[in-house]
Amino acid sequence: MTSTNPKTKKPKNTTHPGKAFRGTSKKNVDPLPPADRIKRLYASLVAQIDGGHWKGAEKTCDKILRIDPIDADARQTKLFIYLQKEEYRKALELIDEGPPSNAESKPKLFEKAYALYRLKREADAEAILVEIKSHEEIEADEEEERGVMHLEAQLNYRQGKYQAAYDLYQQLLDTTDPSSEEHRDVQINLQAAQTYLDFLNSGYLQAIDHTLASSPSTATGLKDIENFPPPTVPSNAVTFSIPSTSASAKGPAAHEGKTKVRVKRLPKGVVPGVTPPPDPERWIKKSQRSNRPMHGKKAKSRASGATQGFTTEAPVPSGTYGGGTGSGSASGGKGRKKK
Repeated sequence: MTSTNPKTKKPKNTTHPGKAFRGTSKKNVDPLPPADRIKRLYASLVAQIDGGHWKGAEKTCDKILRIDPIDADARQTKLFIYLQKEEYRKALELIDEGPPSNAESKPKLFEKAYALYRLKREADAEAILVEIKSHEEIEADEEEERGVMHLEAQLNYRQGKYQAAYDLYQQLLDTTDPSSEEHRDVQINLQAAQTYLDFLNSGYLQAIDHTLASSPSTATGLKDIENFPPPTVPSNAVTFSIPSTSASAKGPAAHEGKTKVRVKRLPKGVVPGVTPPPDPERWIKKSQRSNRPMHGKKAKSRASGATQGFTTEAPVPSGTYGGGTGSGSASGGKGRKKK
């Protein structure tokens, strides 16, 4: 019997076959603390906002809020991103959702009023502006106070209250830096409100005076047009005319001789009698046209003037008919060629 050496015996692998070649397993490394992760996410968020990458910035805000749901700065930044992307309905949903109960933040009334204004809900936006102005906190925040004035002026302008809008824009213009972008925007809005006011106060009166000089009756009617009652249509004003049968019978025959001949339309730039007519072979392939250019042997054969296979009739040989030995015969038989 052969005895096995215990030293050469391989140990049985009790683990997974692939794990033997994976080396030693790494120890579980603890992740960064939440404060450090939030700090890194905020660094990425600032770079994304500076570059205008709003979609990525929104995702970064969601990551921050998953770590810290009561982070007021992340919620405010997410609301700002919605307003920049003009997603006003999402902004309203975020505002109405409100912060968690244990979060300390004031309500976003101004952002809500602005979103309602952009959604053309002027009445709701105006009601929120009244609520904002009733708070005493706005007096301490000059930037928010100017924002409220801008929004109120735009609301008045859209609702046709041009005098109120003009007064607010004038007040904003007096308190802005002449070299700032806000100063230029306020000047444009102020000029637009002034144009409407000039027309309502004196522009239409000048138009009536101009019309009075040219047509006095029309101008007199325009001055009192607001006091006129709405026009009434009399019952017998609308009449229906039914054509007679004799007229309808004569109609087609009467119009037969009056049919107009439709003038042919000519292409642009074509003068009859001056512009040369188009090529009649323009619908044929160029290789099949008669006037196509020839090259090589075909051109030489065409220039010679004779076509291939051209023959002339040979003269009838003179000789006796009947029993003669001439090449021709009365029966019209084919003669042989002389060698």
